[in-house]
Amino acid sequence: MPETAGDVQLFINGGYRDGSAGRQDVVSPVTGQVIGSVGIPGQDDIDAAVGAARAAGQAWARVNVFERAAVCHAIGDGITARREELARLQTLEQGKPLLESLADVDEAATLFHLHAEDAVRLTGETISSTSSAKRMFTFYRPVGTWAIITPWNFPLLMFAEFVAPGLATGNSHVVKPPAHTAFTVLRATQILRDAGLPDGLVNVLPGEGPTGHALVQHPGIDAIGFIGSSATGAKIQANAGLKRSIMECSGNGPLVVLSDADVAAAAKAAVYGAYLCSGQVCCATERVLVDRAVHDAFLEAVVAEADAVRLGDPFDEETTLGPLNNEAVAAKMDRHVADGEARGAKLLRGGRRQPGHPTDLYYEFTVADKVPADSLLATEESFGPVVPVITADGDDDLLQIANRDRLGLQAAVFTRDISRAYRFIEELAVGQVVVNDSTCWWDVNMPFGGAGGRGTGWGRIGGKHTLLGMTDLRTAAISL
Repeated sequence: MPETAGDVQLFINGGYRDGSAGRQDVVSPVTGQVIGSVGIPGQDDIDAAVGAARAAGQAWARVNVFERAAVCHAIGDGITARREELARLQTLEQGKPLLESLADVDEAATLFHLHAEDAVRLTGETISSTSSAKRMFTFYRPVGTWAIITPWNFPLLMFAEFVAPGLATGNSHVVKPPAHTAFTVLRATQILRDAGLPDGLVNVLPGEGPTGHALVQHPGIDAIGFIGSSATGAKIQANAGLKRSIMECSGNGPLVVLSDADVAAAAKAAVYGAYLCSGQVCCATERVLVDRAVHDAFLEAVVAEADAVRLGDPFDEETTLGPLNNEAVAAKMDRHVADGEARGAKLLRGGRRQPGHPTDLYYEFTVADKVPADSLLATEESFGPVVPVITADGDDDLLQIANRDRLGLQAAVFTRDISRAYRFIEELAVGQVVVNDSTCWWDVNMPFGGAGGRGTGWGRIGGKHTLLGMTDLRTAAISL
């Protein structure tokens, strides 16, 4: 296991430089040890990165799509070649099991290949005109320079989710990962250089709120790509004005178990959705709504699945649940569990931090029954390894409870009846509905994002839809 990540610099205009606002030590949630430090950007660094991105982007937009695709393919190949190194570094700084980090790295590489091919096939159309003297057609142009603000739960993957389609369609980027999970992304910048990416198209400035705020308001930024909490997303949007944005924010489930469900499969999916990345996923098993008719059988199956979860060293191949990433999310779990118990929830498993580990961030896998629908476990995104079970009476009640939430990202429904499945697909107020699988089910080609009228943002991450969000549809009208 690597013990350190080293002291790293900002990545601006194809080179590395110290941050003018000093340095920040980074402590691993796995070991509790300082594993290195990152440079923190000042306003001059931000100005330099945005200036470099704008200058490089003007030239990149004129490069033909096949050449851009070739560079993206080379980046994907480079990520694959350094798969083990990147995965181990990500686990050290983030805390997730190594097998999960390996999967993240593989998916990041796939995204560069996928979006390279998507961009080549992103074509416009010829449109009929009411004038015999005109011909109209459409094509796609890059939006320009993007500020990309990513979270700490999937450091490399969520970098790739924006940068891969952005580069493929001719955009430039200034990326702000959180300072405490920036090592993997900064290590990947060498891969960009080796792949022949022109200087300035991708710049990386680790930082926290002030850095993000400065980027969002910077006059040289044309658009914003954000993945993170709804609270932060609202602040960004309040300061962004009319800048283009893709906002993928918080989710709160639910996983819905109907009376005819395969309860064993539903239980396995619920537990998986709560231990993946220690529950620190926007589409995690945040709420489980169970029809009273199958409650007892479902709960028995959940407890059996929960007992198979292994909390421990994320570099151990037997581990399925690593530490939480930071104290704030661990304290939130403490608060939500305590609130649930005070309101009458019954803890069947877990509910506390497990002693005997290098840090106080190793949280036991938690199962709570009889969770009140107005408790914090039900109404807020816990972002931890917990299965909160809420009981309902029939499909109408399940739908009502599910849609009572202010968020609306991804839901799952378990049923053997295709008609009931279609009803939930149509009536759940979320962006995606997964039938008979986990709320965490994901495909790289899947358009992923929040439902309209909810507090989960807009736009889509995945497949051609991200390319469409990062481009402008240009219309030409030519006189004959």
